[in-house]
Amino acid sequence: MDLTGEFEHERPRLTRIAARVLGDPAEAEDAVQQAWLRLARTDVTAVDNLPGWLTTVVTRVCLDRLKAAVPAPHEPPDRAGVDPDPAEEVALADSVGSALHLVLDRLTPAERVALVLHDSFAVDFATIAGILDCTPVAARKHASRARSKVAAPPDGHGSVDWQVVDAFLSAARDGEFSRLLELLAPGVVVAGDPVAVGLGTPARIEGRDAVAEFFDGAAAAALPVFVLGRPGAAWFDRGVARVAFDFRVSAGLVTRIDFRAEPEALETIDRRRDGDRR
Repeated sequence: MDLTGEFEHERPRLTRIAARVLGDPAEAEDAVQQAWLRLARTDVTAVDNLPGWLTTVVTRVCLDRLKAAVPAPHEPPDRAGVDPDPAEEVALADSVGSALHLVLDRLTPAERVALVLHDSFAVDFATIAGILDCTPVAARKHASRARSKVAAPPDGHGSVDWQVVDAFLSAARDGEFSRLLELLAPGVVVAGDPVAVGLGTPARIEGRDAVAEFFDGAAAAALPVFVLGRPGAAWFDRGVARVAFDFRVSAGLVTRIDFRAEPEALETIDRRRDGDRR
């Protein structure tokens, strides 16, 4: 096995994981390098799934750093015999609207790991439980608590979805492909309504790489707006909104963009400056 080649193939993904868990790009690079050193000392013939093994190692390095840096915030005791309600967790996931890096300090190390791995990188709770040395149910609860904290606006301020949207639009205009990848969820979807498709938007694009490729160097004419009450953007022609870019954001990542050109959607558009209506 070409260990160097295999590791370099995984490095970008591992770095994104570490950066989101630690909230510090430099620390993330160092954590990934520690994983490489550990890999070099490991008998890989006993490793069945190298990407999974590397994910576990990098995440545990990050977890150790978090625990050493700050004391874990107090966690309320679980109610005996009560498991999370799946429907409630879906609602929590849909309500997460803050950029994750702005609220990391409000999460315990275990909450950070559970939220980032599951919601941003689609790692199952059984694997997360192995990393955190807990049960899958406990791992699920860590993620649920994290979503609740992320969804709650800090210090009375409103949602910061607009920061994620504007960062994405800026990266698109400037052709910053790697930054676009960082801002997109793995399963991101782009879809256009029938009117928008008739104007030339794609009907559907799926996946982080495909969506980043589509927007790379694009969106130069998009202006910041609210669409259906959510921070988004729109293309205007002679002062009239023609196509709205309706963003869905979860845990600091863009999970869906809908191109909307039907009149009922365009009627909801309000121009905005940052997170405020103009």
